[in-house]
Amino acid sequence: MRFGIAVYPGSNCDYDTYRVIRDVLGEEVRFFDYRETKIENIDCMVLPGGFSFGDYLRPGTLSAHTPLTQAVIDYAEKGGIVIGICNGFQVLTEAHLLPGALLPNIHGKFVCKHQYLRVENDSTVFTNKTKKGQVLKIPIAHHDGNYFCDEETLKQLKENGQIVLRYCDKEGNVSSEANPNGSIENIAGIVNKRGNVFGLMPHPERASEEVLGSTDGLFILQSILSS
Repeated sequence: MRFGIAVYPGSNCDYDTYRVIRDVLGEEVRFFDYRETKIENIDCMVLPGGFSFGDYLRPGTLSAHTPLTQAVIDYAEKGGIVIGICNGFQVLTEAHLLPGALLPNIHGKFVCKHQYLRVENDSTVFTNKTKKGQVLKIPIAHHDGNYFCDEETLKQLKENGQIVLRYCDKEGNVSSEANPNGSIENIAGIVNKRGNVFGLMPHPERASEEVLGSTDGLFILQSILSS
């Protein structure tokens, strides 16, 4: 499978993601500069974590208006698979490829830790190697991961099965205590209605080898491979 990784000024998880795809998954991968205007010969496009354009204005806002992001929009509209991780999720919402917005964490602090997540939908391109209700342990590292949307959007997300991951505790209980950032209904990751664009705040590339303390991120990455 051929992967592409978006590189914006300030991206800092691009090489981490590149190494995991190349060395752990053993797949083809190349970088795409933010000034590029076409995405071709790629099976999955990854928008990695980081602080693109220094998070000026709002995280992901400036990146959403680059030539590459317009190419990502065109690619997604044609059915291309897109995954946005952390800052990539923020870019996807700012580009309106995903509904809602990522607000500052409710406690106003940057949070960096391993986080438990419950799989809410195991039939997506990104979770077909998991089982509904399965608990994953994948790191988070963000200041603006507080997912918010209006009531009508939330209703549609639920009806369409677009909520893919929720923050939970080790036993899979979804509660306010297990919510690290104040996200509405503990939402950690969603897909678009079509199911080919996925945004999540946790970092699966940081949970891909035993030495990192978890390999649960591979459930997501290997799901993409089997799609």
